[in-house]
Amino acid sequence: MVSILSFSFSCIFFLFSFVLPLFSSFQYSQLQENKLLDNTTNPSPFGFLKNLKGCQKGDKVKGLSGLKLYLSHFGYLNYQTNSNVTNPKEDYFDEELEAAIKSYQAYYRLNATGVLDEATLSMMVLPRCGFPDKETHRHSDQTLYNVPHYRFFPNRPKWPNGKRHLTYGFGSRFPTRFVPPITRAFSRWATTSQYFTFSRATTPQSADLKISFARYDHGDGATFDGPGGVMAHGFAPNDGRLHFDADDHWAVGGSSNAFDIETVALHEIGHLLGLGHSQYPNAVMYGTISPGESRVITLDDIRGLRALYGS
Repeated sequence: MVSILSFSFSCIFFLFSFVLPLFSSFQYSQLQENKLLDNTTNPSPFGFLKNLKGCQKGDKVKGLSGLKLYLSHFGYLNYQTNSNVTNPKEDYFDEELEAAIKSYQAYYRLNATGVLDEATLSMMVLPRCGFPDKETHRHSDQTLYNVPHYRFFPNRPKWPNGKRHLTYGFGSRFPTRFVPPITRAFSRWATTSQYFTFSRATTPQSADLKISFARYDHGDGATFDGPGGVMAHGFAPNDGRLHFDADDHWAVGGSSNAFDIETVALHEIGHLLGLGHSQYPNAVMYGTISPGESRVITLDDIRGLRALYGS
């Protein structure tokens, strides 16, 4: 973020140790079904959530099971292993769901009422990175490595000591017009971190960091969901994969209906280096973004990287 054996081991270690909550085929199909509830007014895969406005504990409303999957995927809920939940697929607003919503609201500095109000739903439907906000399925807004804003992956994976130069490569059909802004994103991380340097590999296969566009199920276990919703994801060290959702609209620079690929690349490169999501809304490692929005690396992002690797 070799040989077939070491690559396989790296993949297995990531899947079981870094706890990236991934959709099973059932979960993904359920979210696609819930997407149909959105009466086509919002094409986002998260649009169905708007139909849940005002829901609170004790309600039984179609679509709540999809909300549970959403909160599970992004680190706020764990119905899969909770023995207190008798039917996690039920469209019922129970205490566990209320606690998870309060945790989500606290994370995004909203009024933590546990009710699906306008402010909460407006945040939930924003396009976002596919990596979870929280590294554990706990209801507290604190995590093991929580600091003022920045966070890390569980167990703080990072590139080995002495591995301070990383190479990157692009997939065979990567659009050439997007190569310069991503190259700039690497340069910005090199300049601001004063730790890592980067260069383009002679071949994509030999690169430490492999960058490509993909659609829906693309073989890494982290399925994309079409326009809107999850737009990209980067994996923890030392995996090195960075994927953009090809079904989203991308642009170089600001655009009212497209994502700035350089800003999203800055975010995902942060994941490749070992950073989790920040709670600081201006940080490049903040988990959500709107079309046309651009960000730069902030002091919070740099403090996170220095806390992980040292000055």
